[in-house]
Amino acid sequence: MIPDVSQALAWLEKHPQVVKGIRRGLERETLRVTPTGELATTGHPESLGSALTHKWITTDFAEALLEFITPVDGDIDHMLTFMRDIHRHVARELGDERMWPLSMPCYIDDGQNIELAQYGSSNTGRMKTLYREGLKNRYGALMQTISGVHYNFSLPLEFWQARLGVQDAQSGKEQISAGYFRLIRNYYRFGWIIPYLFGASPAICSSFLQGKESSLPFEKTDCGMHYLPYATSLRLSDLGYTNKSQSNLGITFNDLNTYVAGLKKAIKTPSEEYARIGLEKDGKRLQINTNVLQIENELYAPIRPKRVTRKDESPSDALLRGGIEYIEVRSLDINPFSPIGMDEQQIRFLDLFMIWCVLADAPEMSSDELLCTRTNWNRVILEGRKPGLMLGVGCGATQHPLSKVGKDLFADLRRVAETLDSIAGNDEYQQVCDRLVACFDDPELTYSARILRSMIDNGIGGTGLALAEQYRQMLIGEPLEILTSDVLQQEHDASWQRQREREASDTEPFDTWLEKQA
Repeated sequence: MIPDVSQALAWLEKHPQVVKGIRRGLERETLRVTPTGELATTGHPESLGSALTHKWITTDFAEALLEFITPVDGDIDHMLTFMRDIHRHVARELGDERMWPLSMPCYIDDGQNIELAQYGSSNTGRMKTLYREGLKNRYGALMQTISGVHYNFSLPLEFWQARLGVQDAQSGKEQISAGYFRLIRNYYRFGWIIPYLFGASPAICSSFLQGKESSLPFEKTDCGMHYLPYATSLRLSDLGYTNKSQSNLGITFNDLNTYVAGLKKAIKTPSEEYARIGLEKDGKRLQINTNVLQIENELYAPIRPKRVTRKDESPSDALLRGGIEYIEVRSLDINPFSPIGMDEQQIRFLDLFMIWCVLADAPEMSSDELLCTRTNWNRVILEGRKPGLMLGVGCGATQHPLSKVGKDLFADLRRVAETLDSIAGNDEYQQVCDRLVACFDDPELTYSARILRSMIDNGIGGTGLALAEQYRQMLIGEPLEILTSDVLQQEHDASWQRQREREASDTEPFDTWLEKQA
C-alpha cells in the first residue's frame, strides 16, 4: 500500500544538505472560558491589541475564540518558545478566564448567543465580521467554535534546485508548485496517520449536539458526554469542521491552474441552499453572497497550498502570481498534553512526513478518487484504535491492516529521520520515530486513548477545566524568554494605530466597497 520510495530516499541520503533550512510557522486557536468551564461572554480583551491588525494575537470566528500566530521560523525550539511567550502574556491578561485546552468546545447553553468576532468599523473589518455571519447562518455557530492547530511548512529553495533543477523560485514556480501538489496528494492518501497518532477529540459534550440526534453509535456517560470507544478525532468527522456541500465541487490538486480555476469557480457558483438564507433580513446583512463559497477561505480542506498575499490580493491570485510558497496542515487537534496545544514531537513528525510526501510517487487524482481517500480518513477518525482495523487502497477493494501500513511508513520515515539528524548531529528525529511507531502495536499510547481515559473518569468539563487551570498557573508563573514586555506593548500600541489609520482612510460606503470585492 505504501509506494516504493527507496530511490528517492537514497537520493536524499546522498544530499542531506537540501533539507537544511526548512521553514515553519504555527497557528493555534483556543476558546476563552470562565472558571466554571462555560464560554466567556466578554469581548476580546483590548489589552491584547487589535484583533484586526495584531501580528501574533487575533480572533477566529467568535470574540471568545483566540488565535495565536508565530512568525516564520527555521528553528523548532525558537518557534515553540515564541508561541509559549504569547501564551504566557495572554494568560496574564485574561484575569479569571482560562484558555480551553481541547479542540471540541466547552459547555455551551442551548441557543447561547455566541458573539461574532468584531474588527472595528473599517470596510475590511466589517467584511471579516460579515463573513462570520455567513458562516453562522450556513453551518451554525457551534461548528465554528471547534479549535485546532495549523502547521505551516516549506522546503528550502535548495531542495527544489537539487531535486527539480530549477534556477530560482519565480522561474521555477510551476515545477515547485507541482512538487507541493505531489505532497498534497500523498497527504490525502496517507494523512490519516495524523489523527491516528495525534487526534485528541474522541468525545463531545452533549450540549454540542443541541438536542439533535446523531447517526453515530455514541456511548454516553452520566455527566452528559458522548464518545466513540475507538474514535480519534470527532473534530474531523461530519460532526465537526466539514462542509458536505463542498464535497462535489470537483476541486483537484494536480496542477496550479486547474486548482485555482476550481476555487474561483466555487466562489462564483450560486447555491440554492444559501440563496434560501437570503442576503439581508430586517436591514441586516446575513452573508457576503449566496455562492457555494463566500470567499476562498471558506473551502474546508485538511491541507492547503498557500502564498503570502499582497495588499488587496486574493489567495488564488497570489498562487497564480508566484506559485505555492508553503503548505498549511490543518488536521491537527489541540494537543491537550501541552500548555500551548502543540509540542516538539509533533513538529518533528510532521517534518518527516511532509518530506516523505514530497518524495513519494503520487499519481494524479480525479475528484472521485479524492472523495475515496475520505473513506480511510473516516475509518481512522471514528474507529482508528479498533483492533484489526483495515484500510483500503485507493478506490479498490484491497485492504491492509492499519498497523502494518503505519509500521511500513515509519520504516521510510526513519531513513528521513537519520538524514535530518545527520545535519544536526543528534538523534532527535529518530527518537520521535521510536516513540511513535510503538502506537501501532499499542493504540493505548495514542493521544485519543490517553485523553479518553481521563474524560470517562472526569467528564469533558472536568478534564478540560483541570488542564486549563494547571496550564494557567504554569504559564502565569513563567518568565518571558523571547518576547519582552516592551515589545508586546509596542505591538499592542501599533496594532491599534494601524486599525485607526485603516478606519480613517475608508471613505467609501461599505455596500459599495463590498460590491467591488466580488
